[in-house]
Amino acid sequence: MPNSSNLEAVLERLDHGRDEALKRLFSFIAIESISTDPAFKDNCLCAAELASSYLKDAGFSSEVAPTTGHPMVLGKYTSKQNPNAPHILFYGHYDVQPVDPIEEWTRPPFQAEIVEDPLNGPVIHGRGSSDDKGQLLTFLEAARAWFEVTGDIPINITVLLEGEEECGSPSLDGFLAERGQDVKADFALICDTLQWDKDTPAITSMLRGLAGFEISVEGPNRDLHSGMYGGPAHNPLRALSQAISALYDDENRVMVPGFYDGVSEPDTEMSAQWKSQGFDETKFLNDIGLKKAHGETGYQLLEQLWCRPTVEINGLWGGYIGPGQKTVIPSKAHAKLTCRLVAGQNPVTIIQSLQDFLKAQFDEDVKVTFSEADGAPAVAFDLSKPQMSVARSALEDEFEKQPVMLGCGGSIPIVEAFMQRLEMDCLLVGYGLNDDCIHAPDEKYNLSSFQKGTRSFARMIDGFSSM
Repeated sequence: MPNSSNLEAVLERLDHGRDEALKRLFSFIAIESISTDPAFKDNCLCAAELASSYLKDAGFSSEVAPTTGHPMVLGKYTSKQNPNAPHILFYGHYDVQPVDPIEEWTRPPFQAEIVEDPLNGPVIHGRGSSDDKGQLLTFLEAARAWFEVTGDIPINITVLLEGEEECGSPSLDGFLAERGQDVKADFALICDTLQWDKDTPAITSMLRGLAGFEISVEGPNRDLHSGMYGGPAHNPLRALSQAISALYDDENRVMVPGFYDGVSEPDTEMSAQWKSQGFDETKFLNDIGLKKAHGETGYQLLEQLWCRPTVEINGLWGGYIGPGQKTVIPSKAHAKLTCRLVAGQNPVTIIQSLQDFLKAQFDEDVKVTFSEADGAPAVAFDLSKPQMSVARSALEDEFEKQPVMLGCGGSIPIVEAFMQRLEMDCLLVGYGLNDDCIHAPDEKYNLSSFQKGTRSFARMIDGFSSM
């Protein structure tokens, strides 16, 4: 059973130690660990070393593990009093996005401070405050408090902090191939996601997958003068546009045969929860300059975003695009397409079906080729797992609200790596908000998210110990 007496003392320690925790976070934010720019290589190493020192201060063994790029931070803790307790892997990343455009920041991006926000109250301002330095320290501070109060942490923990998440994780596959067994645990806890709103916690319950490729269409053997050939000559841009327009019907359903095979209807209980939270569809659309949703007819906006698959045209080009006119019929046309997939869809099957459908739209006067395709399946998490129950209870106890079971319209590659390569379940609990301006000027992290997040994780550690 959870040790309530220890938990209360740990929560009190977190409250009284808030200023020290913020100092550690501010020192972490001050390091310009921009992973995508080689000029900041030494800064990334410095951030890794500081994170490793924070782990050691909390009782962990820790190493800064070299990779082909920026290093990983690998920490381990084995419970003294409960060595057979559940073993969790905590994942976060210490690298951050560039600050450009720097002139749009109202304060220096790497000088963290508490500022007053009219909508959120006190917020932590600075690059990485939300994505992901603030969020990963939210967990580490909870573990630290357990260690400082009791001299132990009641579960076994491996910590993996990556230094290349913001630049595509080029070293991750090699690291997992070499040291995957060093990080394998009963399940992975990932803190790089969102709350529902500033007062309501959330658990991410599903992630859409991704599949994509480029299509090229060749018609005449050279670009043609439209005055001399316009009419009888086949125009690849027109042919490609017509093929793409056939992908959707008038109700915005994808017309590719088999595209919806295996796709389940949205869970009614979850959809009802989303509706009950008062999500403002009109504001969501107005914020991006739109008046109505353009997803499948018959589904609420969040269902379209989280539960339904799509085909998107990300680029379409060919011919002359310079200033003025050039009356040309281009010999080639190209497009980039991606699909957002949901549980039950196989990326390989979807790509093949989509390419077959597109090929069938062209006649014999064009040659159609496709680039090498790539994709990752969607993930739907099992809500009946014991770690899910622990997380829900901990969040509800701290926020005094039931957590919303969020969907996510995007993909998180690390989740697939953990689930497929290391055969680990994943639990996604985060404390960011949509208005945190991650990847943008004036990034912030609500002070309440940091405070309630550390306390929630302290409660989770207590709950995991009794699983």
